[in-house]
Amino acid sequence: MDDHDALVEHAALAAKTVVLIGGLDSGKSTLAHKLLTRATEHGRVTAFVDADVGQKEVGPPTTVGLKMVRSADDLRPEGLAVPDAVNFVGSSSPQGHLLQVVSGTGRLVGIARDLGADLVVVDTSGLVSGIEGQSLKYHKIELIQPDLVVGLQRGSELEPLLGIVQRFFSAQVVSLGVHPGVAPTSPDQRASDRVEAFRTYFSGTLQRWRIKPTVFMPSLPPLFDLALLDRLLVGMSAGEGSYLGLGYLEWSASEGVLRLASPVAEAPTALRLGSVRLGEAFDTRRIDLNGLIGT
Repeated sequence: MDDHDALVEHAALAAKTVVLIGGLDSGKSTLAHKLLTRATEHGRVTAFVDADVGQKEVGPPTTVGLKMVRSADDLRPEGLAVPDAVNFVGSSSPQGHLLQVVSGTGRLVGIARDLGADLVVVDTSGLVSGIEGQSLKYHKIELIQPDLVVGLQRGSELEPLLGIVQRFFSAQVVSLGVHPGVAPTSPDQRASDRVEAFRTYFSGTLQRWRIKPTVFMPSLPPLFDLALLDRLLVGMSAGEGSYLGLGYLEWSASEGVLRLASPVAEAPTALRLGSVRLGEAFDTRRIDLNGLIGT
């Protein structure tokens, strides 16, 4: 039994909340699947919180997603594609969106516990270095208070971050090397995967609603040019801080009308503006929301 398998056996029986930390292509998702599968085999109620907003397994890009894992089938791609809850971040990168990622992760961990999960596994993004990476992981751990933090690293790349966790928190910290079976993914492939994920999410029949300019967070200034919102990604609020899913805005110059397009059947109570503009082929472009709104 190697170190990874030993960690899985220990955590599957004893851990309550596990946070997985590692750079790009470090095997966090693979380890999460093994841990959730083994814990489910032991009869535990488990939950997977996917807090990697770019390379998604649970829910579409730009969100934190929650999947309650009741059987091995829930960990298949078709099972993970249907989240039990999502929280909108609004970007496919945590950079510049640390607050949204931290708060969204904390909310979904809380929902998982409310739904009866006695083991929650949190997969995180590959942002692990510098002030942003350390701040993101620090505040995420501060909020959800895991009892086990697992670092998957090449060489000693995570030692500064893991040292911070050990000094500030009571969680057990385990450092493992990246499993030799982990295959790297190129930046082009990651971008292509995001495009395909958006295309799949918005495939099929789309509902359309006419939108008033007063429904947005952040709010729009007076006399704002609504044409600037064309193809902007939005989170669809259900009220009470929860989200129905994603949509994008469509501006009709001939009608002077702004519409919301979404595969979600239920009309939202409000919309949160994201920092991503979707192209016609569902390629993405980052948007400076502050600059766009002029605040």
